[in-house]
Amino acid sequence: MAIKFQYNKTSLQELNKQLKVRVRALPTIKNKESALRMEVKRAKDKAQALSQKLDEAVESYRSMVRLWGEFDVNLVKVDDVELSIRKIAGVRIPVLDEVKFSLGEYSMFNSPLWTADGIAIVKQLASIGIESEFFNRKMALLDHARRKTTQKVNLYEKVQIPGYEDAILKIKRFMEDEENLSKSAQKIVKDRQQKMEEAV
Repeated sequence: MAIKFQYNKTSLQELNKQLKVRVRALPTIKNKESALRMEVKRAKDKAQALSQKLDEAVESYRSMVRLWGEFDVNLVKVDDVELSIRKIAGVRIPVLDEVKFSLGEYSMFNSPLWTADGIAIVKQLASIGIESEFFNRKMALLDHARRKTTQKVNLYEKVQIPGYEDAILKIKRFMEDEENLSKSAQKIVKDRQQKMEEAV
């Protein structure tokens, strides 16, 4: 990124100001990036743990597969998934508060004895599945924010800060050269005036 500037004191002051802003902001952005990186890892680990827990739970009920044929799939429905918002390193992230279910009507006398247990099992499996999917999405959101933050760190560290430092150095050199030329010109004029006075 080419930084636009002019060879004067105003431009030098503006570039110094911009450089200070970026140098001060860089540690904060790096901290944000590392915090987001940790949160991504936590969300990923939690999603994997929940996925494994779901697989184990499904496997443990596989022996009851014949009984599930008798189970009325309309008995349990997910009504709502309640979320709240929490900020992690300045990024708004959803938090899973509660999964709400509604139960269909069934006769305790005409339904199989294990129907109540079946409802509890379905609720448990659905809750684990929803939570697992939630953490996968949370991980994706956090990872997106982390990538954006990493881009900003790289932009500051590798492009803007060196660019501003280089521009400031160029302006300072130019102003020094201009000052040296001015002093040299004044010396030449002074020497000529002395020679002319001596000749008179």
